Amino acid sequence: MRVKETLNLGKTKFKMRGNLPVKELERENVWAENKVYEQRQKLNEGKPTFILHDGPPYANGDIHMGHALNKITKDFIVRYKSMNGFRAPYVPGWDTHGLPIEQKLQQAGYDRKKMSTNAFRELCREYALKQVDRQRDEFKRLGVAGEWDNPYLTLKPEFEAAQIRVFGAFAKRNLIYRGKKPVYWSWSSESALAEAEVEYHDVTSPSAFYGEKVIDGKGVLDDNTYMVVWTTTPWTIPASEGITIDASFDYAVVQHDDDPRNYVLAAELVDENAKRFGWDTVKVVKTVKGADLDRVLCEHPFDASRKLVTMLGDFVTLDAGTGLVHTAPGYGEDDYRIGMKYDLPVFAPVDNQGVLTAEAGPDFAGVFYDDANQIALDKLKDAGLLLDYMPYEHSYPFDWRTKKPIIFRATPQWFASVGDMRDEILHAIDDVEFFPEWGQKRLHNMIRDRGDWVISRQRVWGVPLPIFYAEDGTAIMSPETINHVADLIGQYGSNVWFERDAKDLLPEGYTNEHSPHGQFTKEEDIMDVWFDSGSSHQGVLAERDYLDYPADLYLEGSDQYRGWFNSSLITSVAVSGHAPYKQVLSQGFTLDSQGRKMSKSLGNTIAPAEVIKQMGAEIVRLWVSSVDTSADVRVTMEGFKQVADGYKKFRNTMRFLLANTTDYDPKENRVAFEDLATVDQYMAVRLNDFVAEVKDHYDHYDFLDIYKKLLNFLTVDLSNFYLDIAKDIMYIDAEDSHARRSMQTVFYDVLVALTKLFTPMLPHTTEEIWPFLKESAEFVQLTEMPTVQNYANADELNHNWGKFMDLRSNVLKALEEARDAKLIGKSLEAHLDLYVDAEMQALLDSLKTNVRQTLMVSALELHDLAEAPADAETFDAHEAIKVSHAEGEVCSRCRMTKTDVGSDAAYPMLCASCAKIVRANYPESIETGLEA
Repeated sequence: MRVKETLNLGKTKFKMRGNLPVKELERENVWAENKVYEQRQKLNEGKPTFILHDGPPYANGDIHMGHALNKITKDFIVRYKSMNGFRAPYVPGWDTHGLPIEQKLQQAGYDRKKMSTNAFRELCREYALKQVDRQRDEFKRLGVAGEWDNPYLTLKPEFEAAQIRVFGAFAKRNLIYRGKKPVYWSWSSESALAEAEVEYHDVTSPSAFYGEKVIDGKGVLDDNTYMVVWTTTPWTIPASEGITIDASFDYAVVQHDDDPRNYVLAAELVDENAKRFGWDTVKVVKTVKGADLDRVLCEHPFDASRKLVTMLGDFVTLDAGTGLVHTAPGYGEDDYRIGMKYDLPVFAPVDNQGVLTAEAGPDFAGVFYDDANQIALDKLKDAGLLLDYMPYEHSYPFDWRTKKPIIFRATPQWFASVGDMRDEILHAIDDVEFFPEWGQKRLHNMIRDRGDWVISRQRVWGVPLPIFYAEDGTAIMSPETINHVADLIGQYGSNVWFERDAKDLLPEGYTNEHSPHGQFTKEEDIMDVWFDSGSSHQGVLAERDYLDYPADLYLEGSDQYRGWFNSSLITSVAVSGHAPYKQVLSQGFTLDSQGRKMSKSLGNTIAPAEVIKQMGAEIVRLWVSSVDTSADVRVTMEGFKQVADGYKKFRNTMRFLLANTTDYDPKENRVAFEDLATVDQYMAVRLNDFVAEVKDHYDHYDFLDIYKKLLNFLTVDLSNFYLDIAKDIMYIDAEDSHARRSMQTVFYDVLVALTKLFTPMLPHTTEEIWPFLKESAEFVQLTEMPTVQNYANADELNHNWGKFMDLRSNVLKALEEARDAKLIGKSLEAHLDLYVDAEMQALLDSLKTNVRQTLMVSALELHDLAEAPADAETFDAHEAIKVSHAEGEVCSRCRMTKTDVGSDAAYPMLCASCAKIVRANYPESIETGLEA
C-alpha cells in the first residue's frame, strides 16, 4: 500500500479549465429548454416587486462594448433581486423607428422620395425586426436573462397607441403648440433634431469683425458712427435683424489714426481689437453704458433699406469679439429670444438641405451655407466695412447620426412646452434617488435650462403626429380625435395613418356634411423618436399588468440625462404628475486605451463577440464588475486578460473546495456552529460578514466593491490562510474525524454561499458548480441568496482572531527571514520558539486551537516573554520569535519534521500521529506495510 493512498486527497470532476466559449452556449441552451427564467418568475409570484425598466437600444448593427456594459449590469441587478426576495421580471426593449434606419435603406439603394410612403415604411419595419433578432441573439449570448420572446418594440401597435395617448395628455393640458423658432436642423438628414440627437465637436469658423453704420443714434451717437459687430457665422448676415449688447458694459466711442469715422466697441476690448485691426493711434471720444444704446438703429451692411436695432441681451460676453453681437432671430436660440422681446421678424432664408434661398439676396441664392461665408466676407470687404477676419476655433453642434455639422434654422415645427410645466418637472426630480448622487443636480440643471421640446420630424419612419387641420388651417387635436387615432393604431399599427385619408381617420361627427371644419387634412410630420422611447413608461410599464409604474430603476449611460432620462421624465410628468422612476443609475462611456471614443472608423473597437470567442462571456461579465462604471471606462484586451486571471482564481478556489467536500454530506456530516473548531467558527463568521457586505453592495449597485471583496476573500481569507492551513487537517486527519468534518462544514458553506452570491455575475460558472453540491434545487438560479446569520460571539471571534492574525503575520516575516538566511526551506522544517506576554498567552488559550498547526510549523514551544533571548526577533510588545530548524526526520505522510518518526515499528516512515491514523483506518497496511 502506498502512503498516498492513506491521504484524503480531494478529487472532483469539476474541471480546472472551463472551456467557456463552448460550454457557455451549451448551458444557455439548457436554460432555454428548461425555461429557467420562467421558473424563476413563477417562484417569485406574490413577492414584493422590483422593476428595472430597460432603456431601448437602437435596432441597428452589432452590439458594442457599451451595450454589453449596460445589459450585463442590468442582469446583475435583476438576477440578484430575483434571488433575494423580489419578483423582478425583466422586459428588454428596442427603439425601432428613426432616421438611421431610413439612411441604411437609402445606402442600400432605396430612394424614399421615389417610393410610396407605405412601401418605404414596410422596408424600414423589416430592417428593424432583422436588427432586433440579430441583437437579441448577441444579448442572450452575454448570459442576460429576460423575456426575450416577448420584448417591447416601439413599432408594435400597442406601444404606438400608448404613445399617441401620451401625446394626448400633453394636448389636453394645452402643452402642444406650433411655432416658428430656431431648432437644430440637420441639412444632411433634412430634419429637425432634438437636443439629445446632437453632439459637439471643435471646428474652425471664419470670425468676422465689421462695421454697421448708425442711422439713428437716439441722441447718443452721431450718424458718422459705426457699431463694430462680431460674428462666427458670416453666412447668416443676410438674415441679420439687429445687434445685441449688454446693458451693464461700458462701450467706448473711438477714433483711430486719420479715419474721421467713430467706432463703437466694448471699452474693455478696445486695446486688443485695435491691435487686431492694425490701428496705431486710438482716441476715446466718449464712453457710454450699454443701456444708453438701447434701440439705436443701424443700416444693414448688404441692404441699405433694412434697419437693424440695437438690443440689450444677457448672452454677450467679453471673452472674445467686440461686445456687440450680430443677431439673426431665425438662426439661433438666444437670437430668437431677444428678437421676440424686440418684436423682430424671424427670418431664415435657407432650405432643408442647407442651401440659401432667393430671400437671402441674389449673391447668396442657391449657395450652400458653408460656402456663403466667403461671399459674405467679400461683400463686407467691397463695402469697406470689414475690419478683420480670422479663424476661430469653437465647439459646434453635429448630427450624431450623420456626423455632419448642423445649423440653427427657424422653421414651423410642433413643440411640447417644457416651460409651462418646468416647476412640476423639477419637483418630480426631488423624489428620485440618483446613483451617483450628482446625477440629480445634472438632470435638474438640464431641465432648468432646456427650451421647449421640438417634437416634429420631417421623416416617414415613425409614429405620426395625430393632428388634423380644418379647411381654414386650424389644428385639431381634441381628446376624441386623438383617442380615436390611438384606437386605430392599436388595431392596425401606425401605417393606418399613412394608408388612409384624413376623413377616414376621424371619429364619427367630424366628417359629416354639417361639420364646421370643411375639408380635413392631416399632419405629415412624425414624432421625435425620443418621444417614442420617452413614452415607454406607458407603452410598457403601464401596459403590462405584471409590471409597475413608476419603475424602481432606470439604468443607462450618462448621455441619457439629456436623452431617455430626460424625455421619460417630461412625458411622465405630463401624463401622471410624477417621475417614471424611483431611482436612476447612470454609467460612463466605454473608451479605448487612449481615452478615445470607440468607433469603427478609428479601428479601435473591441466587440463583445470577439472577447466571448476568445475567453467566454463570463470574462466580459466579470470585467463589467471590475470597472468603475460611474466614470468613463477604458476597454483593452489586457484588461480582459487581467480579469481572466481573477476568474481563474475563483474557479480554482471553488475546485479545491469541491475536491475536499466530495465525501461530505451536509445532512449526515454537518457540525453545528457551536461545535466547530474555533478557527472554523472564525471562518464561518468571516464568510457571514462577506455575505452581508456583498449583499449590501448589490443593494447599492456597487459591483466594483463586490469584485474587490471577492478577490480579497479568495486570496487573503481563503488561499493565504484558511485553505493553506486546512491541508494539514483535510489530507492528514482520519476521513471522519471531528476536525475534518468541522472544516468541511465551513468549506461546504463557503461553496454554497459563493455559488449563490455570484450567480448574478457568473451564472454559467455557478450553474456548472451547482450539480457538484448536495442541494435539492435543479438550478442555482432557482435558489435564494444566502441569509446573514446572527452569531452571538461574532465580535469576539473577529477581535481575537484578528489579534492572532497579527501574530501570524509576524511569524511569517520571521520564517521568511530564516528562509533567506538558509536556516530552513519550507515552513514545515521550522521549529518555532514563541515568547509571549500574559495578554497574548491568554488570547492563545482562548482560541482553543492548535497553534503549531495554524502557524504551519513542525514544532512550537511557548515561553514567557521575559525569557526571550537576545537573538529572538521582536515585532511588537506582545511577543518575540525565534526560528530554528526542527529536529528529527521528515514524515513521509504529513511531511513534518518530527522526532518520533519510526516510533511505530510497523510504519518506519511515519511519525507517531500519522502511524496512529493509518493503523486505525487502514489495518491491512499493518501486514503489507507502506511504500513511499
